[in-house]
Amino acid sequence: MAKSLSADNTAPGVDARAVTPSDGAALVGGQCRAFYIGGAGDLSIVTASGNIVTFVGVTVGTILPVAATFVRATGTTATNIVAIW
Repeated sequence: MAKSLSADNTAPGVDARAVTPSDGAALVGGQCRAFYIGGAGDLSIVTASGNIVTFVGVTVGTILPVAATFVRATGTTATNIVAIW
């Protein structure tokens, strides 16, 4: 089934996938709209506009509603990360 993202950023995700942080590989599935954090720590991403941002001290169970293309291995200590499209 093909993913179909709504232009409305408040719409729920239509797919999700576990993420392995990488400094060289984009997210499988392309740009996501949010992340679920299953294990506390820092999350370093490349945003959809190309900026590198690190969210420090993200707690377990947090959903970060931010569009991104990469989860960076450098600077990411959070675990059990799930990307939401």
